[in-house]
Amino acid sequence: MTELTTVVEGYIAMWNETDPERRRSIIEQTWTEDGSYVDPHAEVAGADGLDALVAAVQEQFPGHRFVLASGPEAHHDRMRFTWQLVGENGDAVATGMDVAVVADDGRLRAVTGFLEAA
Repeated sequence: MTELTTVVEGYIAMWNETDPERRRSIIEQTWTEDGSYVDPHAEVAGADGLDALVAAVQEQFPGHRFVLASGPEAHHDRMRFTWQLVGENGDAVATGMDVAVVADDGRLRAVTGFLEAA
């Protein structure tokens, strides 16, 4: 579980990192080269797509941070975890559950995000 906890920590850190160079480094450490992400509002692949998506979310929600709410829980090459997007006052403005496929090297190959109704 420690490896999975580390990769989820990297995933959350990616969403919170505002420095483009540090964020790109986190992406490269946490995701496979062909890694993909899909949720009801986005579908991206590769480091460039992931980086652009995170930058756009940060622009849409300035001052907000993602936090791990529960998990990860895993079996085989799959895992799931729940996160929240919190504002500067600490109130959650969004909650979601992500389901991930983990590559043999322990990095994320694919993440599918589900958003809870507000």
